[in-house]
Amino acid sequence: MTDSAAALPRPWRGRVGWIRLLGPAFVASVAYVDPGNFATNVQGGARYGFLLLWVVVAANLTGMLLQYLSAKLGVATGRSLAEVCRERYPRPVVWGLWVQGEVVAIMTDLAEFVGGAVALSLLFGWSLPAGGLVIAVASLMLLMTRARGRWFEGAVVTLLAVVLVAFLYQTLRAQAPPGEVAAGLIPRFAGRESVLLGSGIIGATVMPHALYLHSALTREQRPRAGREAVLRTQRLDVLIAMGVAGAVNMAVLMSAGALFHGRTAAGTLQGAYGLYARTAGPVAAAAFAVALLAAGLASSSVGVYAGEVIMEGFLRRRIPRVVRRLVVTIPALVVLALTHDPTRALVLSQVVLSFGIPFALVPLILATGRRDLMGSWVNRPITTAVAAIAAAVIVILNIALLALG
Repeated sequence: MTDSAAALPRPWRGRVGWIRLLGPAFVASVAYVDPGNFATNVQGGARYGFLLLWVVVAANLTGMLLQYLSAKLGVATGRSLAEVCRERYPRPVVWGLWVQGEVVAIMTDLAEFVGGAVALSLLFGWSLPAGGLVIAVASLMLLMTRARGRWFEGAVVTLLAVVLVAFLYQTLRAQAPPGEVAAGLIPRFAGRESVLLGSGIIGATVMPHALYLHSALTREQRPRAGREAVLRTQRLDVLIAMGVAGAVNMAVLMSAGALFHGRTAAGTLQGAYGLYARTAGPVAAAAFAVALLAAGLASSSVGVYAGEVIMEGFLRRRIPRVVRRLVVTIPALVVLALTHDPTRALVLSQVVLSFGIPFALVPLILATGRRDLMGSWVNRPITTAVAAIAAAVIVILNIALLALG
């Protein structure tokens, strides 16, 4: 038995013990495969083929780094990112960060509700508002399983597996040309609309609320098995979970690029469902809708949990979970009742999220780069430099989006 293994409490020793420490990254990674990803990646593939595949890859690699930093912050300090900000920043800054964090939570829930409602409409013919209500109730019930140990993590991982299997099937059916896929890994854009979609892909992938949430999840893990054991396991946790999320995102864009490129009807989720049915068969269409439903249900639950973490961390306040569910449900139901293009609403929500990324990302980089806070787990200079470059690229892309708008 190694020294690090010997340091674990008895229930956490051995191979099974290490596996039991996995899970937080899978919960956080749901934010990377939510309906917003489906909308932006389907639109990107339909309009530009494999052109924006490099954005998907870069966004997921960036997300992998940032989620590890968030996990490390929670383990090293025993506090969430929001709690660290509250302790170290002036009150006006804390209030400003909390407000933008709540906006991020609302925009996140908007995407999850719209996606889940569209999936129920496709599968059962329900109206969008009715589907939104079902998603609201179901996601709240799923979140309630947190009171039963690790049932919530298990349910989230199961739903994530459904999404992965569905889109692996889609990718195999699509048979994307390898040469064109490889060309899509070359960084470039093709006009304003491609920049808009690229920003939406980043907003849908590097989700600000996931950065707050992951640090809280690993903070909760630390008392169970010790700081060093949890942190070592989190590296593997992030690698596997974010690898799965990246594979799903690439599969969505690749299947859309191979099957839908040049077909304007695929610019919407409903249009993509119809084209999957015509080009790949009814099983492929059903797999798309089921994956959309699983992603909407899982990510909506995770979004509410993230909202709780944000409020509790910044304000030391909590509101009943049902009240929070209602507060974020009402705007989403209004959008579902009024919109004629739910996919467009999804994409725009992801663009809003991309503007919220720096407000979570910059404090995270600054915090994990402080030795007085992180101790021996402080970032190496190269890690801080890479994360800072990623933050700068995201900010520059958003400025370019404003200029083109």
